[in-house]
Amino acid sequence: QGQLVESGGGLVQPGGSLRLSCAASRDIFSGFDMSWHRQAPGKQRVLIAGITSGGYTNYADSVEGRFTISRDNAKNTMYLQMDSLKPEDTAVYYCYAVRTTNKGWQRYKTDYWGQGTQVTVSS
Repeated sequence: QGQLVESGGGLVQPGGSLRLSCAASRDIFSGFDMSWHRQAPGKQRVLIAGITSGGYTNYADSVEGRFTISRDNAKNTMYLQMDSLKPEDTAVYYCYAVRTTNKGWQRYKTDYWGQGTQVTVSS
């Protein structure tokens, strides 16, 4: 079974940094687009950063310039470097992987979610 496991969350002061990791099972990583999502208390889960299987990245306006997404295909691991953290960054952070396959007129999707890791930014 495919699995995604997040780690690296914790408590940090405003202005501090954290690095999140998402370790994927070997059957998941190759050919998958990867992304980080977060859900703050009382809010909906939102996309904050993504990286395609080819290395293209994109960011939500709320984290642009402060967060950096990357992947190491040899280690089957995705990372989120978070700098200049703010209290509004407090949320549960989730790893997501998705792959789509086209065969003729048919389209198939395979996707996985991690269980999340808590990030709390507070003084």
